[in-house]
Amino acid sequence: MGKALEFLFDVGSPASYIAYKRLPEIAARTGATVSYRPFLLGGVFKATGNHSPAEIPAKGRWSSIDLANFAKRHGVPFARNPFFPINTLHLMRGAAGLQDDPRFMAYLDAVFDAMWQDPKNLGDPAEMAPVLARAGIDGDAFMSLIADDATKARLKATTDDAVARGAFGAPTFFVGDQMFFGQDRLDWVEEALAS
Repeated sequence: MGKALEFLFDVGSPASYIAYKRLPEIAARTGATVSYRPFLLGGVFKATGNHSPAEIPAKGRWSSIDLANFAKRHGVPFARNPFFPINTLHLMRGAAGLQDDPRFMAYLDAVFDAMWQDPKNLGDPAEMAPVLARAGIDGDAFMSLIADDATKARLKATTDDAVARGAFGAPTFFVGDQMFFGQDRLDWVEEALAS
């Protein structure tokens, strides 16, 4: 049996999207078990004093080009979302609330694709409805889920735990106690899983 890989992510992170699309092939090659751990990137930024690269004009322009090139190199369909940045609080509460639900991966597929493959304004409920339908989730049930105190607490706990373990951005990976940051470190993650 392979090692365990923890993938800490926010769907508003294009680097998380690219990593998400590459993880199944890495898990298949290494026999790793992937644990998907949604956190709120804005909460991580606030707790650590970090900021989005998009907030720095030169870095933001470079990052957009670099991410597109990285996605192309690895065969990941990628389109910059013209509505970025989008407040992902409701999206990440949805991920936290669905973690133990059989629709969790369908939800992640639908949301990540609507953010970074076929970009939608997921801050608009009208745009969100067909994305939820694709994952087999009723809109009213989703609204109840993300308003639930247990869902809110779960996302906060995952975010706080990520910060306590040293995370400062997304995606963050853990193989045991070894932390890796960024989609561009997946080769290193794979080496750690294979060793």
